[in-house]
Amino acid sequence: MSRRLLTIAGILLLLGCGASAETPSPDAMTAARKLVVTLRIPDQYRAALPQLLLKLRSVVAQDRPEIEQEYDAMTRPGSDIYTPYFAAITDQIAALYAAAFTPDELRQIEAFYAGPAGQKYLEKADTLAQASAQIGQDVSQKAADELKQRLSEALRQKARKP
Repeated sequence: MSRRLLTIAGILLLLGCGASAETPSPDAMTAARKLVVTLRIPDQYRAALPQLLLKLRSVVAQDRPEIEQEYDAMTRPGSDIYTPYFAAITDQIAALYAAAFTPDELRQIEAFYAGPAGQKYLEKADTLAQASAQIGQDVSQKAADELKQRLSEALRQKARKP
């Protein structure tokens, strides 16, 4: 029985992937690219890239100074080596957004993020996300502590009854 369910799930997954593989319209892609740039996604990738390259440096160079120097020269900030990757990340994420929203919806979302409230949100989003995650952890810990206390008390009460 479980094999049949897995087969059906696999077929549904393939059908779903096939449907989402449709190429978005040029209008949707234009609107989605504008949104991706407004959301500063390529900038986030640019900011994360130095850390990625620093980790990769030791793997590639393997403590050989001549390789390290060549690696540093090839990967220096502003190098043309990055240009196709910035374009690729923009296009691929834009395609994802274009598949999820209509061109009109994309323009509405972009208009919000391009405006003062959207820009303020983008500036504060990371801080808010971190603070929200901390609140979630704190509340979950309090809930777990209270549940533990209630269960302990219930078990003690049950143990006292004849």
